Amino acid sequence: MEFIKPDVSYDIIGKRTYAYIVSLVLIVISIGSLVLHGGPNYGIDFAGGSLIQVQFSEEVTLSEIKDILTTAGLKDPVVQSFTGGEKNEYIIRVVETDLDVATLSEMVMENLTDHFGEGSVELRRVEMVGPRVGEDLKRKGLLAVVLAVVGILIYVSVRFEFRYALGAVAALVHDSIITLGAFSIMNYEVSLPIIAAILTVIGYSINDTIVVFDRIRENLRKARKEPEEEVMNRSINETLSRTIITSGVTLLAVLALLFLGGGVIHDFAFALTVGILVGTYSSIYVASPVVLAWSKLFPHKGSAHRRKRRR
Repeated sequence: MEFIKPDVSYDIIGKRTYAYIVSLVLIVISIGSLVLHGGPNYGIDFAGGSLIQVQFSEEVTLSEIKDILTTAGLKDPVVQSFTGGEKNEYIIRVVETDLDVATLSEMVMENLTDHFGEGSVELRRVEMVGPRVGEDLKRKGLLAVVLAVVGILIYVSVRFEFRYALGAVAALVHDSIITLGAFSIMNYEVSLPIIAAILTVIGYSINDTIVVFDRIRENLRKARKEPEEEVMNRSINETLSRTIITSGVTLLAVLALLFLGGGVIHDFAFALTVGILVGTYSSIYVASPVVLAWSKLFPHKGSAHRRKRRR
Protein backbone atom coordinates (compact mmCIF):
# COMPACT_ATOMS: atom_id res chain seq x y z
CA MET A 1 0.00 0.00 0.00
CA GLU A 2 1.34 3.44 -0.95
CA PHE A 3 0.01 6.42 0.96
CA ILE A 4 1.84 8.85 -1.34
CA LYS A 5 1.83 8.41 -5.11
CA PRO A 6 5.19 7.48 -6.73
CA ASP A 7 5.25 10.60 -8.93
CA VAL A 8 4.94 12.92 -5.92
CA SER A 9 8.23 14.30 -4.60
CA TYR A 10 8.46 16.64 -1.64
CA ASP A 11 11.54 18.84 -1.31
CA ILE A 12 12.38 17.54 2.16
CA ILE A 13 16.15 17.97 2.00
CA GLY A 14 15.77 21.41 0.40
CA LYS A 15 13.64 22.53 3.35
CA ARG A 16 16.08 21.22 5.95
CA THR A 17 16.90 24.72 7.21
CA TYR A 18 13.29 25.12 8.36
CA ALA A 19 13.50 21.69 9.99
CA TYR A 20 16.67 22.75 11.84
CA ILE A 21 14.84 25.84 13.14
CA VAL A 22 11.82 23.78 14.30
CA SER A 23 14.07 21.25 16.05
CA LEU A 24 16.18 23.98 17.63
CA VAL A 25 13.10 25.76 18.98
CA LEU A 26 11.69 22.51 20.43
CA ILE A 27 15.04 21.62 22.04
CA VAL A 28 15.46 25.13 23.52
CA ILE A 29 11.91 24.99 24.96
CA SER A 30 12.57 21.51 26.38
CA ILE A 31 15.92 22.40 27.97
CA GLY A 32 14.51 25.73 29.17
CA SER A 33 11.64 23.97 30.91
CA LEU A 34 14.02 21.45 32.52
CA VAL A 35 16.27 24.27 33.76
CA LEU A 36 13.33 26.28 35.13
CA HIS A 37 12.02 23.21 36.99
CA GLY A 38 15.48 22.32 38.35
CA GLY A 39 15.75 19.16 36.24
CA PRO A 40 13.28 16.33 35.63
CA ASN A 41 10.49 15.78 38.15
CA TYR A 42 11.76 12.45 39.44
CA GLY A 43 9.17 9.99 40.68
CA ILE A 44 9.48 7.91 43.82
CA ASP A 45 11.56 5.33 41.90
CA PHE A 46 14.43 7.81 41.62
CA ALA A 47 13.81 10.42 44.34
CA GLY A 48 13.03 7.91 47.11
CA GLY A 49 10.33 8.29 49.78
CA SER A 50 6.79 7.01 50.24
CA LEU A 51 3.84 7.25 47.88
CA ILE A 52 0.22 6.80 48.92
CA GLN A 53 -2.62 6.85 46.40
CA VAL A 54 -6.11 7.56 47.72
CA GLN A 55 -9.55 8.14 46.24
CA PHE A 56 -12.30 10.22 47.81
CA SER A 57 -16.03 9.68 47.37
CA GLU A 58 -16.54 13.44 47.05
CA GLU A 59 -14.49 16.28 45.60
CA VAL A 60 -11.78 17.69 47.87
CA THR A 61 -9.02 20.22 47.27
CA LEU A 62 -5.27 19.60 47.21
CA SER A 63 -4.64 22.28 49.84
CA GLU A 64 -7.24 20.69 52.13
CA ILE A 65 -5.45 17.32 52.03
CA LYS A 66 -2.05 18.93 52.48
CA ASP A 67 -3.20 20.97 55.49
CA ILE A 68 -4.57 17.85 57.20
CA LEU A 69 -1.34 15.90 56.68
CA THR A 70 0.88 18.82 57.73
CA THR A 71 -1.17 19.28 60.91
CA ALA A 72 -0.78 15.53 61.57
CA GLY A 73 3.01 15.98 61.64
CA LEU A 74 4.17 15.02 58.12
CA LYS A 75 7.00 17.18 56.79
CA ASP A 76 6.40 18.82 53.37
CA PRO A 77 3.90 16.31 51.94
CA VAL A 78 3.35 16.72 48.18
CA VAL A 79 -0.25 16.21 47.06
CA GLN A 80 -1.26 16.07 43.42
CA SER A 81 -4.12 14.76 41.29
CA PHE A 82 -3.54 11.32 39.79
CA THR A 83 -3.16 11.99 36.05
CA GLY A 84 -5.39 9.77 33.95
CA GLY A 85 -6.94 8.23 37.05
CA GLU A 86 -10.53 8.15 38.24
CA LYS A 87 -12.35 11.15 39.64
CA ASN A 88 -11.14 12.50 43.03
CA GLU A 89 -8.00 10.34 42.96
CA TYR A 90 -4.84 11.79 44.50
CA ILE A 91 -1.17 10.95 45.03
CA ILE A 92 0.49 11.81 48.34
CA ARG A 93 4.30 11.81 48.42
CA VAL A 94 6.34 12.03 51.58
CA VAL A 95 10.13 12.17 51.22
CA GLU A 96 11.28 12.66 54.82
CA THR A 97 9.68 10.47 57.48
CA ASP A 98 10.83 8.09 60.19
CA LEU A 99 7.70 5.95 59.86
CA ASP A 100 7.67 2.66 57.98
CA VAL A 101 5.30 2.42 55.04
CA ALA A 102 2.57 0.50 56.92
CA THR A 103 2.49 2.93 59.86
CA LEU A 104 2.59 5.92 57.52
CA SER A 105 -0.34 4.71 55.41
CA GLU A 106 -2.38 3.95 58.55
CA MET A 107 -1.65 7.41 59.94
CA VAL A 108 -2.62 9.12 56.66
CA MET A 109 -5.84 7.15 56.33
CA GLU A 110 -6.78 7.75 59.97
CA ASN A 111 -6.37 11.51 59.69
CA LEU A 112 -8.19 11.76 56.35
CA THR A 113 -11.06 9.57 57.64
CA ASP A 114 -11.34 11.63 60.83
CA HIS A 115 -11.68 14.79 58.77
CA PHE A 116 -13.86 13.66 55.85
CA GLY A 117 -15.86 10.91 57.56
CA GLU A 118 -15.99 7.11 57.61
CA GLY A 119 -16.06 5.53 54.11
CA SER A 120 -15.22 8.80 52.36
CA VAL A 121 -11.65 7.82 51.44
CA GLU A 122 -10.21 4.60 50.00
CA LEU A 123 -6.55 3.50 50.00
CA ARG A 124 -5.59 2.48 46.43
CA ARG A 125 -1.81 2.02 46.50
CA VAL A 126 1.23 2.30 48.77
CA GLU A 127 4.87 2.28 47.65
CA MET A 128 8.17 3.04 49.33
CA VAL A 129 11.70 3.36 47.91
CA GLY A 130 14.79 4.16 50.02
CA PRO A 131 17.00 7.11 48.97
CA ARG A 132 20.00 4.85 48.22
CA VAL A 133 17.89 2.54 46.08
CA GLY A 134 16.48 5.60 44.28
CA GLU A 135 19.97 6.93 43.49
CA ASP A 136 21.07 3.49 42.28
CA LEU A 137 18.00 3.19 40.02
CA LYS A 138 18.64 6.70 38.65
CA ARG A 139 22.25 5.82 37.83
CA LYS A 140 21.29 2.52 36.18
CA GLY A 141 18.48 4.13 34.20
CA LEU A 142 20.82 6.79 32.79
CA LEU A 143 23.44 4.12 32.07
CA ALA A 144 20.88 2.04 30.14
CA VAL A 145 20.03 5.01 27.88
CA VAL A 146 23.71 5.89 27.29
CA LEU A 147 24.64 2.26 26.51
CA ALA A 148 21.72 1.99 24.07
CA VAL A 149 22.87 5.12 22.20
CA VAL A 150 26.54 4.01 22.15
CA GLY A 151 25.52 0.53 20.92
CA ILE A 152 23.50 2.10 18.10
CA LEU A 153 26.43 4.39 17.23
CA ILE A 154 28.75 1.38 16.90
CA TYR A 155 26.23 -0.77 15.00
CA VAL A 156 25.32 1.90 12.43
CA SER A 157 29.02 2.80 11.96
CA VAL A 158 29.79 -0.84 11.13
CA ARG A 159 26.62 -1.47 9.11
CA PHE A 160 26.78 1.82 7.15
CA GLU A 161 29.34 4.60 7.76
CA PHE A 162 30.25 6.84 10.68
CA ARG A 163 28.38 9.81 9.19
CA TYR A 164 25.16 7.74 9.13
CA ALA A 165 25.75 6.76 12.78
CA LEU A 166 26.18 10.44 13.61
CA GLY A 167 22.87 11.27 11.92
CA ALA A 168 21.07 8.42 13.70
CA VAL A 169 22.42 9.37 17.14
CA ALA A 170 21.62 13.07 16.56
CA ALA A 171 18.01 12.06 15.84
CA LEU A 172 17.85 9.86 18.97
CA VAL A 173 19.26 12.58 21.25
CA HIS A 174 16.80 15.02 19.63
CA ASP A 175 13.89 12.64 20.38
CA SER A 176 14.96 11.94 23.98
CA ILE A 177 15.44 15.63 24.89
CA ILE A 178 12.06 16.65 23.46
CA THR A 179 10.28 13.75 25.19
CA LEU A 180 11.86 14.71 28.54
CA GLY A 181 10.98 18.34 27.82
CA ALA A 182 7.33 17.40 27.25
CA PHE A 183 7.32 15.67 30.64
CA SER A 184 8.85 18.73 32.26
CA ILE A 185 6.30 21.09 30.66
CA MET A 186 3.40 18.87 31.77
CA ASN A 187 5.03 18.43 35.21
CA TYR A 188 4.74 14.64 34.88
CA GLU A 189 7.02 12.43 36.94
CA VAL A 190 9.98 10.64 35.38
CA SER A 191 9.98 7.08 36.73
CA LEU A 192 11.33 3.68 35.70
CA PRO A 193 8.46 3.02 33.24
CA ILE A 194 9.29 6.34 31.56
CA ILE A 195 12.92 5.24 31.10
CA ALA A 196 11.53 2.06 29.54
CA ALA A 197 9.36 4.22 27.26
CA ILE A 198 12.36 6.35 26.20
CA LEU A 199 14.33 3.18 25.38
CA THR A 200 11.33 1.95 23.38
CA VAL A 201 11.20 5.28 21.51
CA ILE A 202 14.94 5.01 20.77
CA GLY A 203 14.42 1.53 19.30
CA TYR A 204 11.38 2.66 17.30
CA SER A 205 13.07 5.80 15.96
CA ILE A 206 16.26 3.99 14.89
CA ASN A 207 14.16 1.40 13.07
CA ASP A 208 12.55 4.12 10.92
CA THR A 209 15.90 5.83 10.38
CA ILE A 210 17.63 2.61 9.28
CA VAL A 211 14.93 2.01 6.65
CA VAL A 212 15.60 5.47 5.18
CA PHE A 213 19.40 4.99 5.34
CA ASP A 214 19.14 1.62 3.64
CA ARG A 215 17.19 3.14 0.74
CA ILE A 216 19.70 6.01 0.48
CA ARG A 217 22.62 3.57 0.28
CA GLU A 218 20.79 1.46 -2.30
CA ASN A 219 20.02 4.48 -4.50
CA LEU A 220 23.56 5.87 -4.15
CA ARG A 221 24.87 2.65 -5.65
CA LYS A 222 22.46 2.95 -8.60
CA ALA A 223 23.00 6.66 -9.29
CA ARG A 224 26.69 7.35 -8.71
CA LYS A 225 26.76 10.55 -10.81
CA GLU A 226 23.62 12.05 -9.29
CA PRO A 227 24.17 14.66 -6.54
CA GLU A 228 23.93 13.08 -3.10
CA GLU A 229 21.41 15.69 -2.00
CA GLU A 230 18.97 14.64 -4.74
CA VAL A 231 19.46 10.94 -4.02
CA MET A 232 18.73 11.49 -0.34
CA ASN A 233 15.58 13.48 -1.08
CA ARG A 234 14.32 10.81 -3.51
CA SER A 235 15.05 8.05 -1.01
CA ILE A 236 13.16 9.78 1.79
CA ASN A 237 10.18 10.29 -0.54
CA GLU A 238 10.26 6.60 -1.55
CA THR A 239 10.05 5.51 2.10
CA LEU A 240 7.60 8.23 3.17
CA SER A 241 4.47 6.10 2.70
CA ARG A 242 5.92 3.27 4.75
CA THR A 243 7.03 5.70 7.51
CA ILE A 244 3.64 7.45 7.77
CA ILE A 245 1.57 4.25 7.68
CA THR A 246 3.75 2.40 10.23
CA SER A 247 3.87 5.34 12.61
CA GLY A 248 0.15 6.07 12.17
CA VAL A 249 -0.90 2.50 13.01
CA THR A 250 1.45 2.37 16.02
CA LEU A 251 0.17 5.72 17.18
CA LEU A 252 -3.44 4.47 17.12
CA ALA A 253 -2.57 1.67 19.55
CA VAL A 254 -0.61 4.04 21.82
CA LEU A 255 -3.42 6.63 21.81
CA ALA A 256 -5.83 3.88 22.91
CA LEU A 257 -3.51 3.21 25.88
CA LEU A 258 -3.25 6.94 26.60
CA PHE A 259 -7.00 7.63 26.71
CA LEU A 260 -8.39 4.25 27.79
CA GLY A 261 -5.52 2.57 29.64
CA GLY A 262 -6.12 4.24 33.01
CA GLY A 263 -3.91 6.28 35.30
CA VAL A 264 -1.25 3.64 36.00
CA ILE A 265 -0.15 3.46 32.35
CA HIS A 266 -1.03 7.04 31.36
CA ASP A 267 2.47 8.57 31.68
CA PHE A 268 4.08 5.62 29.88
CA ALA A 269 1.61 6.01 26.99
CA PHE A 270 2.19 9.78 26.94
CA ALA A 271 5.96 9.25 26.59
CA LEU A 272 5.38 6.81 23.72
CA THR A 273 2.95 9.19 22.00
CA VAL A 274 5.38 12.12 22.10
CA GLY A 275 8.32 9.84 21.20
CA ILE A 276 6.61 8.31 18.16
CA LEU A 277 5.55 11.73 16.82
CA VAL A 278 8.99 13.25 17.34
CA GLY A 279 10.79 10.07 16.20
CA THR A 280 8.85 9.99 12.93
CA TYR A 281 9.67 13.66 12.34
CA SER A 282 13.36 13.16 13.12
CA SER A 283 13.74 10.11 10.86
CA ILE A 284 12.51 12.30 7.96
CA TYR A 285 13.83 15.75 8.77
CA VAL A 286 16.81 15.30 11.12
CA ALA A 287 18.81 12.09 10.51
CA SER A 288 19.48 12.37 6.76
CA PRO A 289 20.08 16.16 6.76
CA VAL A 290 22.70 15.65 9.51
CA VAL A 291 24.40 12.99 7.32
CA LEU A 292 24.37 15.43 4.40
CA ALA A 293 25.73 18.26 6.56
CA TRP A 294 28.60 16.00 7.71
CA SER A 295 29.35 15.06 4.08
CA LYS A 296 29.54 18.73 3.14
CA LEU A 297 31.83 19.51 6.08
CA PHE A 298 34.14 16.55 5.35
CA PRO A 299 33.56 15.79 1.62
CA HIS A 300 36.74 13.88 0.88
CA LYS A 301 36.55 11.52 3.82
CA GLY A 302 32.85 10.73 3.23
CA SER A 303 33.31 10.17 -0.49
CA ALA A 304 36.29 7.89 0.06
CA HIS A 305 34.31 5.71 2.44
CA ARG A 306 31.41 5.50 0.01
CA ARG A 307 33.61 4.55 -2.94
CA LYS A 308 35.28 1.89 -0.83
CA ARG A 309 31.91 0.31 0.02
CA ARG A 310 30.75 0.31 -3.60
CA ARG A 311 33.65 -1.86 -4.71
